[in-house]
Amino acid sequence: MYPPPHAYAPVPAPAPKPPRRWWQHPALIITALVLLPPVGIALAWTSQWERTQKILATVLSGIWFLIPLLSDPPKEAEGKGKAQTTAAASASPTPSTSPSPSPAQTAAPTPSAEPLMPSAVGWPYAQAEKTVEELIDGELKALSAYADVALPADHGTWLVCFQDIAAGTGLAPQSAAPAVHLVAPGTNCPAAPGTDLRPKPAAPSAAPTTAPTTAPAPDEDETGGSGGGGGNVSYKNCTAVKAAGAAPIRRGDPGYARHLDRDGDGVGCES
Repeated sequence: MYPPPHAYAPVPAPAPKPPRRWWQHPALIITALVLLPPVGIALAWTSQWERTQKILATVLSGIWFLIPLLSDPPKEAEGKGKAQTTAAASASPTPSTSPSPSPAQTAAPTPSAEPLMPSAVGWPYAQAEKTVEELIDGELKALSAYADVALPADHGTWLVCFQDIAAGTGLAPQSAAPAVHLVAPGTNCPAAPGTDLRPKPAAPSAAPTTAPTTAPAPDEDETGGSGGGGGNVSYKNCTAVKAAGAAPIRRGDPGYARHLDRDGDGVGCES
C-alpha cells in the first residue's frame, strides 16, 4: 500500500502549567490586596493570573492603599480626641476631671468688640483720663463746667460733673474724642454745663422808654401847668369850662386837666 498523499504533522501538546504554590491561591491574594496592598500586589504579579488581571488588581489595590494616606489626619486625630474626652467625662462624673476654662479666657473680650465709655461722673480728672485714654488712641478733653471759671493748667484733682459721651456707648479707638466738664474740689456741679458760677445782676429796665410818650404827667394833667400859661387856673368840670368860654380846652391850655378829657385825646369838653 501507498502512504496517503497529504500527511499532516501531529500538533504538539501544550506545555503543562507549573503547579500552583500556596501563595498563588486567588483567595489569599485577594485578601492580601485588601488588608496589605503592597504584599497583595507582589503576590498578584507572582500568580498565574493574566496580565490584564494583574494590572487591574494593582490599580485597585493602589487606590485602596492611598485613600487613608490622602485623608486629613488632624481631623481624625481631633475626632479621636473628642471621643476620648467624651468617654472620660461619661466614665468619671466628678467635677475635678472635667476641664474648666481659665478666668483669663472667659474674661478676655473678642477682638472685634468696641470698648465702652465708662461712667466717669464723680471721678477726679486724673483717674478719668487714665481710664479713658487706655481705650482710645486720642486724649480725653477737659472743660470747665462753669462758663465764668477758667480751668487751671493743673486740674488733675478737679471732679467730673458731665461727660459728652454717655456711659456704655461704644468708642471707636481711632476717631473717638470724648470730653468731660470739671469743677474744683468742694464746688457743687451746675444744673447744666456752661452755667455761670456767679451770675451777673440783671440790668434795671428803663421805665421812661417803656412808658407811653404821649401820656402827660399826672401833676401836669391835674394842674394844667404844661406850658400854656396861667398855672393857677383850674376848672371843676366842663360846665365851668364852658361858662368861662374856654371850651373846647386842649392839652397845654390853662386849666387843662385829665378829668376834663374823658377819651384822653388831648382835647377836653368837646361837646
